[in-house]
Amino acid sequence: MKKLDKLILKSFIGPFVLTFAVVEFILLLQVILKYLDDLVGKDLGALVIGELLFYFSLNLAPMAFPLAILLSSLMTFGNLGEHHELTAIKTSGISLVRTLRPVFFFAVLLTIAAFFFHNTIVPKANLRAYSLMWDIRQKKPSLDLKEGAFYNGLPNRSIRVGKKFEDGQTLKDIMIYDHSNGQGNTVVMLADSGKMYTQHNDQYLVLEMFNGKTFVEDKGNPSSYQQSSGYARQGFTKNKMVVNLSSFQMTRTNSQWFSENKMMKNINQLTQVTDSLDKQKVAETNMLEPNLRSYYSYQNSSLLPDSLKQKKFEPKPLPKPSLQDVQIAAEAARNVKSYTSSYASRLSSIQRERNNYEIEIYKKFTQAFACFVMFLIGAPLGAIIRKGGLGMPVIISIAFFIIYYVLSILGEKWGREGVAPVPVGMWAANMILLPVGIFFLIQARNDSSLLEVDIWRKITARFRRGKAM
Repeated sequence: MKKLDKLILKSFIGPFVLTFAVVEFILLLQVILKYLDDLVGKDLGALVIGELLFYFSLNLAPMAFPLAILLSSLMTFGNLGEHHELTAIKTSGISLVRTLRPVFFFAVLLTIAAFFFHNTIVPKANLRAYSLMWDIRQKKPSLDLKEGAFYNGLPNRSIRVGKKFEDGQTLKDIMIYDHSNGQGNTVVMLADSGKMYTQHNDQYLVLEMFNGKTFVEDKGNPSSYQQSSGYARQGFTKNKMVVNLSSFQMTRTNSQWFSENKMMKNINQLTQVTDSLDKQKVAETNMLEPNLRSYYSYQNSSLLPDSLKQKKFEPKPLPKPSLQDVQIAAEAARNVKSYTSSYASRLSSIQRERNNYEIEIYKKFTQAFACFVMFLIGAPLGAIIRKGGLGMPVIISIAFFIIYYVLSILGEKWGREGVAPVPVGMWAANMILLPVGIFFLIQARNDSSLLEVDIWRKITARFRRGKAM
């Protein structure tokens, strides 16, 4: 490897790692905000949160790669152009295409690596991430008593405290409704003060109450329809209540239960599903005509005896149909319409499901190829604008990535709805932006100043002169 290649790669790798980390963080922050309500108040712990973020970061990496290489390419070649290093390279007889070669090979390798990463690592990460997310959603919120409000999270009990002290254990003015007997609020406990803590690795909650009373409602004889005869009251100086907190622990379900989702499959598994759906659609289509045959009443002349087939019948005027015949025919027509509508809806549902799995297949290819397309846009464009840093490159990168993202979403929607074939919809964004990258490469190779800041100054200066005249 020549010194020039080492210089270019060294100038590129640093911004690439930095921009990838920043983009990954921004995308991960968006996911956190999406699931924030499911995470807050459940006392999950740093390990569970870290595991979840790790799996989601793997899931978001294929989307972060294209934006990272676009931004880092713009920054690298923008810096080289701004400090006249590209000019020095050209004056030494080295073309721009030759200068781009080390980053070009890096982009090709990154494209291949992104494809294998998306096909092998991402499905497994999705399986772990969404199964863990399911377990988190099923977990009850952590015990959080608020002053003056009833807390109903404890099994078969509702508790209200008048005041909580700063130590987190001492309570005052305690009221507990006990529903464990299954007969409603028949047992009420009142205590002047108390102490709450956990035992055995937070598996049990212990509530010690002091100077209180227990009220038990007398339901009377259920068979004699007697009304309640009042409450039985019993005082106590100290009472201890132990509650099992096993329902508050997060249980981990078998992640293989979620493996049938399309996001958890690689290309081979997705292809098997699409083949099965194709066969199912063909079988359903072939059954349409036999199933419709029962709704029609007709006479097949091929089933008549030979003696009647050879005999010529004189045409006779058709009898006027009766009202009952019309009603029967109308009902048959309605049945045919209802059946064909439901049949068409079922076939459309199968095709839509098949398109969803095919979209997931092509997404692994298109998101990987987007790395190469973004390099082809970013590197020549950086050499043209000759501006490094995080100003102009960030603005241009965000603009092109938004264009790519919108085109990708639109193509995916067209493929899912059957407006366009799935391959056309999924490759549309790359095929539209690829000529743009080639155009920028040609302009940079010809030392075009089309996108330099100076040209905008000239345009605004001419506009101001024309307005003054």
